[in-house]
Amino acid sequence: MKKGHIGRREFLQTAGIGAASVFLGSPLAGCSGTQRLATKRAARKPNLVFIFADQWRAQATGYAPNKDVRTPNLDRLAKESVNFSNAVSGCPVCSPYRASLMTGRYPLAHGVFLNDVRLNTDAVSIAEAYNGAGYQTGYIGKWHLDGDERSAFIPRDRRQGFNFWKVLGCTHNYNNSFYYADENIKLKWQGYDAIAQSREAQWYIRRHAGVKPFALFLSWGPPHSPYHTAPAKYKDLFKAEELTRRPSGGLTLRPNVPRHLEDKARETLAGYYAHIAALDDCIGEILQTLKELGLENDTILVFTSDHGDMLYSHGQQKKQKPWDESVCVPFLLRYPAALGKEGKTIDMPINTPDIMPTLLGLSGIEIPDTAEGADFSDVLRQAEGPNDDAALISCPSPFGQWKRANGGREYRGIRTRRYTYVRDLNGPWLLYDNEQDPYQLNNLCNKPEHSKLQEKLDSILSQKLKQTNDEFLPASEYIKKWGYVVDKSGTVRYSN
Repeated sequence: MKKGHIGRREFLQTAGIGAASVFLGSPLAGCSGTQRLATKRAARKPNLVFIFADQWRAQATGYAPNKDVRTPNLDRLAKESVNFSNAVSGCPVCSPYRASLMTGRYPLAHGVFLNDVRLNTDAVSIAEAYNGAGYQTGYIGKWHLDGDERSAFIPRDRRQGFNFWKVLGCTHNYNNSFYYADENIKLKWQGYDAIAQSREAQWYIRRHAGVKPFALFLSWGPPHSPYHTAPAKYKDLFKAEELTRRPSGGLTLRPNVPRHLEDKARETLAGYYAHIAALDDCIGEILQTLKELGLENDTILVFTSDHGDMLYSHGQQKKQKPWDESVCVPFLLRYPAALGKEGKTIDMPINTPDIMPTLLGLSGIEIPDTAEGADFSDVLRQAEGPNDDAALISCPSPFGQWKRANGGREYRGIRTRRYTYVRDLNGPWLLYDNEQDPYQLNNLCNKPEHSKLQEKLDSILSQKLKQTNDEFLPASEYIKKWGYVVDKSGTVRYSN
C-alpha cells in the first residue's frame, strides 16, 4: 500500500524546491481578486493538528464506552471522526512510540526500542516531509527522543525538522514544568503544563491560520503518573471513597484486576481520570479555536496516545506489556473536507509506523522510502476496504518495571481484529480471543483444541517478522548492536 515514495537524499534535495514552488506552481499564479481567493481555498492543503497524550489507554474514554470517565468533548469529536477501534502502540513505551511516529519505521529500524536513547536522523521525519510540501511545522510539549538527559536543551539539528519549538525532553512534574524554545534558556509553563501547552497550541493555530498550511504536534505528559496531580477542580470529580458507594458502583474495575488490588486500582483510577478530565477540557478549547477560525473543515485533527496503562489489570502496572490495557490506544481522526462530517468506526488494526505514511497520504504528500508503515489514506477515503488484519506488537528490550529481573520478557506478537497472539523467546506464550474474552482472562495458548488457530496466527506473526527484518534475538544483542549502555536495572540512565 506504499505509494509515491521517495528516498531520504532525493527528498531532502528536492524539499526546498518543492516548498518554494507551492505558490508559484499552483493555480493561484496569474489569478487575481475573487478568482484567486476561490482558487486558493480549493487548492489549499489541509492543516494537521496532532494531539497525543502519554499513557492514555483505549478503554478510558466515554465513547469506548466507559461510564466513569468524563470526556464530553472527545465523545462529541468521536461522532464526527473516524474511530480506529483497534489502534495499537506497536512497542508500547514512550520513546519507541515517538520514534516510530516521527519516522514511520519499526523500532529495530530506527533503533529506539527502549527509553532514553537518541533518535538519529537517518530517516526522513514527518516534519521534514511536511516542510518539503510547504508547511510550517511546530512541536509543543514532551519530546523524549534526545537521549538520557531529559531536561537538557535540544539544539535545532536534533529536532527532526520542526520549525516552531516549545519542548522539554521529559518531565512528569506537571505543576512545575519547564521547556526550551530556540535559545538555551529554561522557561516555565504556568500552572498545570498540559493546559498551558494547549493554550500555546491555540496561539500557534491563530498565528498560522491563513494561506500557508501548518502541521502542529501537541504532546501532553498526563495522564501518566503521578496520578494525583491534576488541578483540584478535576480531582474533586473523582474521589474513590465516595464514588465506590454510588448505586452505579463508581470507578468500575475491569474484571481482570485481582481482588487484593481493587482498592489500589480505584485510588489510582481516581487520579488517572482526573488528568483525563482536564485534558478533555483542553481538547474542547482547541476544537473551539479551529471552529472560530473556520479551520475545522480543512484540518486533519488526530487524537491518540503513545501507549496505554495497565492500572493493575492482570496485577500489572504501567506499559510495555502485551495485554490490551497497555497496547491499545484511542485513535480519532477528523477531516471533514475529505472524509465527511459523520463519524464511523474502522476495526482494522492500525499500528504506530502506519501513522506517518497515512497522514502524508491524506495530505497529498509524497511518502519517503525510509518509512516502513502502510499508507491507509485510501481506507479512510473508502477508496478501498480495510484489508490489514494484524498489527505487530513487540518488546525488544524490557526495562524498568518490566525488566527481566522482575519477570519481564522480550516478546513479539500480533493484535488482529479478534485475536492477540504472542511469543516470547521460549515460544508461544499468549493467545486470546478478544471477542469472546474481552478482558483476556482465558489464555488459549498451546491448548490442543486451538492448535489450528495458533498455527495460523503464528504464521502471520512469522510473516510480519520477516517483513520487518526482525530476527527476534535477546535484548542484549540489540543493545550491543546499537552500542547502548544500560545500568544494572537494564535501563538506560537518565538525569532530570
